[in-house]
Amino acid sequence: MSPFEKIALLIDSPKPHATARALGFEIDYKRLLREFKCHNPLLRPFCYTPMTQDQEYSAVRPLLDWLDYYGYALVTTLIEEFVDDCGRRKVKGNMDVEFAVDAMELVECADRIIPFSGDSDFCRMVEAVRRRGVHVTAISTIAGQSPMIADELRRQADESIDLTRLKLKVERDPFERSCSISSVGKRRDPADAE
Repeated sequence: MSPFEKIALLIDSPKPHATARALGFEIDYKRLLREFKCHNPLLRPFCYTPMTQDQEYSAVRPLLDWLDYYGYALVTTLIEEFVDDCGRRKVKGNMDVEFAVDAMELVECADRIIPFSGDSDFCRMVEAVRRRGVHVTAISTIAGQSPMIADELRRQADESIDLTRLKLKVERDPFERSCSISSVGKRRDPADAE
């Protein structure tokens, strides 16, 4: 990446968390933000997360408050619970459309878009972004027992960065009071996260 490229970071919230956990660590979202800000001008980072109806009182609320406090643009959707035709309880909370629309809007001001996801649903979005002259760097992993990035997405992007390469830069230090998804159950003031 050129140091003068304006980058947009789009985090498909549940995916990086699951990917990092599969690799044996937790993401420190403050360190993640710092890593991307230190090399390039960073447009406001976006974080997409599904929420339950009673999210105001849930364990994830402190994380959302923290992300908002430190400059992440939160894009949320309500999780819908329903019973399918076979009588099984299902949960739906997909953010793919919001993710893709924001990426397409960002092509006007970004030189590089970084989807922090390995979801093959984003292949068409990546293709459209690249046609507009914006580079795409997908972040996920092929390490572990099952790859967390779809081969189609890895091939469609201009570049793919394996999360294992970023581990030392974005890993949560268990001794710091930093923000991670696993620590969201502990109430604290977002200002204390530094």
